[in-house]
Amino acid sequence: LPYETRTAMHIKGLVPSAVEDFSAQETRALEQLKAKGTDLEKYIFLSWLRNTNIDLFYRLVIHNLKEIAPIIYTPTVGQACQEFSHIYPFLAPPNTVDGLYIPLDEVDNIDEILSNYRASVPPGCVPETTVITDGSRILGLGDLGMNGMGIPVGKLQLYVAAAGLDPARCLPIVLDFGTDNAKYRDDPLYLGLRRERPDDNE
Repeated sequence: LPYETRTAMHIKGLVPSAVEDFSAQETRALEQLKAKGTDLEKYIFLSWLRNTNIDLFYRLVIHNLKEIAPIIYTPTVGQACQEFSHIYPFLAPPNTVDGLYIPLDEVDNIDEILSNYRASVPPGCVPETTVITDGSRILGLGDLGMNGMGIPVGKLQLYVAAAGLDPARCLPIVLDFGTDNAKYRDDPLYLGLRRERPDDNE
């Protein structure tokens, strides 16, 4: 941050003294990305970056799209979805809103859920583009339940990078109807509803 900004924000002395441009920040971020040992670790790093410095994240993606697209979407997003409940706390700082999770047993409270979302974003920031999944059929991996949230998140990242959409007006949504995959229902770290999917009558 420029010195004038540091004075106005009362953060002088609370951050290192160097003043950098985006180019230097991109270089550092790319260095850290390449230092990760696996694609899943790269996915986690990029998710954290997006949720803490969105401008730097999209500059990095746009300038390195060929290298990063396979990390934020296929094929890496498939593994990220399979592991989503295990890596979720490390994708963003606590209380960061990164999408809507609408469980079946909260459908009657949809107005409250939407109100909570509106209160979490800047005034007047209305989503214009959403991607919705119920996690039932993800990239040929079967029923991933709530773990499928990685798909709408990944698609919207590519839409922003490739089509210039406003990321503040993009909203990933997962409809959590449970999962027919016993592996996830029995996983003590699974974050979705622990029930089988409803039949058509229900």
